[in-house]
Amino acid sequence: MVLDGAAAASISDCAAALQAGELVAIPTETVYGLAADAGNDRAVARIFAAKGRPSDHPLIVHVDDTDGGTPGMDFFSTGVPPYGRALARRFWPGPLTLILSRRPEVGRAAAGGQDSIGVRCPAHPVAQALLHACRTLGVMGLAAPSANQFGRVSPTTAAHVQGEFGDALRILDGGACGVGIESTIIDCTRRAPVLLRPGAITAAQVQAACGLAVLSPEQAQELSAAPRASGTLEAHYAPRARVRLMDARALQTALDVLGGEIRQSGPVIATYARTVLRSPSSAVLRRRMPDDAASTAQQLFAVLREFDDQGVRLIWVETPPDTPDWAGVRDRLQRASAAQ
Repeated sequence: MVLDGAAAASISDCAAALQAGELVAIPTETVYGLAADAGNDRAVARIFAAKGRPSDHPLIVHVDDTDGGTPGMDFFSTGVPPYGRALARRFWPGPLTLILSRRPEVGRAAAGGQDSIGVRCPAHPVAQALLHACRTLGVMGLAAPSANQFGRVSPTTAAHVQGEFGDALRILDGGACGVGIESTIIDCTRRAPVLLRPGAITAAQVQAACGLAVLSPEQAQELSAAPRASGTLEAHYAPRARVRLMDARALQTALDVLGGEIRQSGPVIATYARTVLRSPSSAVLRRRMPDDAASTAQQLFAVLREFDDQGVRLIWVETPPDTPDWAGVRDRLQRASAAQ
């Protein structure tokens, strides 16, 4: 059932359900998450079962750290390095996940059995209200991966979640997600911050906030092995249609060669590009990609879902610019295309 996230009764109902070990879909500024009490391994196991997600693939724990302290962070993690606390102070609440050393007594299932755990404080007001209500009931954090079947396109509206799981699941409606792609993930278990997944917060912003150079996983190999992190599989975020990335010239050439030969009545190919494209075929569905990375990120998953709903078989996407602000969008599209 879809519940009004702005209603206090909805928040109370969902907090009680989570305390009882049930699942609830929640809005965040990034994507909608499928939440369970991160301290309840049996409840977390229900997330893995509902998503069809491997149980050794870790989840991100969402905590209520909006009051200036870090009780949620310190409940689930230990030995947080100074640069990790600096990043939390600068970017929380917001779309940044920190991989930290896990307290052995909590969050084992949410961490996929690892001795590290991903933690973040979301900026969405509905998520904050729910996390605060949960904390008053003794639920110190919510494990909440994207509320979709494992490996598929992440949901950015309550309707997307309802399409995945139906009416049996409580879904807190907080409107369309403002960021639209998952959080940046920074590994803080080593001597320097390591970027495991790009997102709206760039490596340059992280470096400016903590005063340390941000390493790639390849650069950090000599420090220690990287922990597993959510959303970092080579193939992920995939619609049913096949995704292919091309530069603008190759995309227009492909339309010139194939577009006119398609005679089906409905759309077969969808394009998503910043460049204005031409095609003589009604079987080609064209959608304009915004010129800026933030707007593209906000609508990306909704556009991929829209193309699937239209029944297209191929999605041709203009490759995003190779600049830091586009890194999150480029990462999601590369993983979506690798899943074919």
